Amino acid sequence: MEQSYFDKTVHQTLEDLDSRPGGLSDAQAAQRLERYGKNALADGKKKTGVQVFFEQFKDLLVVILMVAALVSLVSGEGESTVVIFAVLLLNAVLGTVQHFKAEKSLESLKAMSAPSAKVLRDGVRTVIPSAQVVPGDIVELEAGDMVVADGRILENFSLKVNESSLTGESEGVEKTADVIEAVQVALGDQKNMVFSGSLVTYGRATVAVTGTGMHTELGKVAALMNQTQQRKTPLQESLDQFSKKLAAVILCVCAVVFALSLWRAMPVLDALMFAVALAVAAIPEALSSIVTIVLALGTQKMAKQNAIIKDLKAVESLGAVSVICSDKTGTLTQNKMTPQKIYADGALLAEPELNLANDVQRLLLKAALLASDATTDEERGTSIGDPTEVALVMMGDRIGVDEGVYRSQHPRLRELAFDSDRKLMSTLHVIEGVPTLYTKGAIDVLLDRSTHVLTGAGAVPLTPEWKERISRTNMELSLEGLRVLALAYKELPEVRDLTLDDERDFTFIGLVSMIDPPRPEAVQAVADAKRGGVRTIMITGDHKVTASAIARQIGIFREGDEAVSGVELDGMSDHDLDERLEHISVYARVSPEHKIRIVKAWQRKGKIVSMTGDGVNDAPALKAADIGVAMGITGTEVSKDAASMILADDNFATIVKAVVNGRGVYTNIKNAINFLLSGNMAGILCVFLASVLGLPMPFAPVHLLFINLLTDSLPAIAVGVEPARKGLLDQKPRNPKEPILNKSLMLRILAFGAVIAAATMTAFFVGLNAGGAALASTMAFATLTLARLFHGFNCRGRESVFRLGLTTNRASLAAFGAGVLLLAAVLFLPGLSGLFQVAHMTAGQYGLIVLLAFLPTAAIQIYKVLCDRRK
Repeated sequence: MEQSYFDKTVHQTLEDLDSRPGGLSDAQAAQRLERYGKNALADGKKKTGVQVFFEQFKDLLVVILMVAALVSLVSGEGESTVVIFAVLLLNAVLGTVQHFKAEKSLESLKAMSAPSAKVLRDGVRTVIPSAQVVPGDIVELEAGDMVVADGRILENFSLKVNESSLTGESEGVEKTADVIEAVQVALGDQKNMVFSGSLVTYGRATVAVTGTGMHTELGKVAALMNQTQQRKTPLQESLDQFSKKLAAVILCVCAVVFALSLWRAMPVLDALMFAVALAVAAIPEALSSIVTIVLALGTQKMAKQNAIIKDLKAVESLGAVSVICSDKTGTLTQNKMTPQKIYADGALLAEPELNLANDVQRLLLKAALLASDATTDEERGTSIGDPTEVALVMMGDRIGVDEGVYRSQHPRLRELAFDSDRKLMSTLHVIEGVPTLYTKGAIDVLLDRSTHVLTGAGAVPLTPEWKERISRTNMELSLEGLRVLALAYKELPEVRDLTLDDERDFTFIGLVSMIDPPRPEAVQAVADAKRGGVRTIMITGDHKVTASAIARQIGIFREGDEAVSGVELDGMSDHDLDERLEHISVYARVSPEHKIRIVKAWQRKGKIVSMTGDGVNDAPALKAADIGVAMGITGTEVSKDAASMILADDNFATIVKAVVNGRGVYTNIKNAINFLLSGNMAGILCVFLASVLGLPMPFAPVHLLFINLLTDSLPAIAVGVEPARKGLLDQKPRNPKEPILNKSLMLRILAFGAVIAAATMTAFFVGLNAGGAALASTMAFATLTLARLFHGFNCRGRESVFRLGLTTNRASLAAFGAGVLLLAAVLFLPGLSGLFQVAHMTAGQYGLIVLLAFLPTAAIQIYKVLCDRRK
């Protein structure tokens, strides 16, 4: 929100207030709604189905498939062209359906009822949807309300607002009201301003709306998010590099084969057919579709585990995550203050040990309940009020004391509202006929204003020794990251109006400490992440001491680690930050810009970074990270839109499950690529060898298309759904810079391809000697097809099928059976056998084909068994 817009809006608001004390008229509100637009943060339109569909064709692998189709068309193989384009359309439809499936899942999260607002229109108090609030409206706020627009406070009755969705800090912020000051002060003054997306936790106020939608502080963060560019996933980059190299290799090899064929005086058409066959053999037509299908199946599995993936390609990135930058409030913690330890009668005890039989502890609870306004509903698990006061009420709930009943028995007669300057709140009640003032506030203020301390023997003078003991206890609690609240009381001679002079000469009762506690599952999740080589970093808007204490409890902050505040971060250059980055585990009091800077610092070190959060202030960093993770229940809509993954259960542990699934998906994709390329390698070697030896072409292009698109696709998908193996979390994250086709995988592809090619060429030579080129081509085609079907079992994992278990992946058995049926249909059905140019074969030749096709798998499995024993 720029200053000119801000000033203009404030002036306009004040003019409206002068002329219409009852707020805007309905007609004027309608005009402003049309002028300013809907009260929303998303100005952009959703992509249409057509746009999403055509985006599926941008992948370089798809371009390669199109080139293959054109080559087949030029060669006179119309059937091949039709098949390839059919696969391309199927892949595009699948990607489009998955995109809108994810969008639908996201919309279901947004289906929660939108907040409403109480406004004054034509002098009448009306409740309207938040989307209809416009600048100039007068909005009434009270405890429990969501602030739906930015605005200046006109009247304030002890208003306190939780702005954690913007600042990341769970502690409420007190507000003041001064309309004249609203025009005169600098834009940075926020004490008499409320912001969209925050929650009223205490008091009530009347607010003049100054900005809605993108013209709010929340809108600023949304704009910053829109300026942040998303990065490609490691798999995207790896496949892009692979596609470029593959295209270059195919063109070079085809040119060599074509030239070699012409050099041997082969007719041009035959030479061109050799080149086409080699190209079709080399291009993994099903690869793009298989990768998409495996990723889609991975997202479905993760959705069942409450992790909704918005982008298919983000699945495999999870497996490479090495740093998780996590917001504290609401992500690692429960976003609610909880009582921890109590100091009363000279003793420090845990909150569950509170005993009403002890006079001092009973009076401490009485003061805590009466000098607060929060309420809780144990049956629904809900609460309304300032988080600090909710924590006080929780003490009563746990021992069966209902705050509502208790307050009705001792009604509040007078009150001195909390003020940040004096740091106290006082309420007056009649207790057993005696007017009694209960006060809660900062310990240093109350100690200075107390003359006695309550003990089991009654009130005794507050000596320097007592003060030292209480102060020492407060220091110990503060070092644990606990927020400490002091309580005291004072008897008055009569019920009368209170003045600030009444807040002195107290009898000190005791202390209540509290904290926004860690999520129980977060502790184990951080430990699991550490075991898997994933570093967790806390980034929060909270105090450094508090954040460090929470981080230490969760296991993030360890001996030798550092905690850095936003101010300290501003004083660091990028070079300094890079030098200290590995040692910093906690960042406190940070802004959205700081979060992006931290994420990018880790990315400069080559790390794949995940950023988790639920607030608006997290959204830009969620988008800048490789994997942005938003909370589905407590997360703001801006954070959900920016994230790659949404946790439907807000469970931090779900992230670790997603990392394991991501590693499993990447492993399966790698195994599927191994299967596809090693099979293709066998075909390439056969075609190349026949060309070099001047033999007839071993396969027709339609043979290779049948293998690549039909019989290969099913086993590849089966490999892609291989269950995740134990121990994935014990591995270190893979290096994102390492190509998917590394040296180890390339050697396996070459070795497997050579073994299968040897069996295929053996069948080819047998057929060539027994019945000529037609029989040789048929036997080579059948052997290669069946050998690749058997090969699917080899590519399920690095271990042998005996260790993996033959039935642990039933999809592989089904894929093998379906492939055999397809091959049998081509060999025995008259219509198909004619299309695929199948020659007549004897029973002995069929038996030889089965034997030769099985031998490569037998050899590979024997090698794996030996490796298993060696391990």
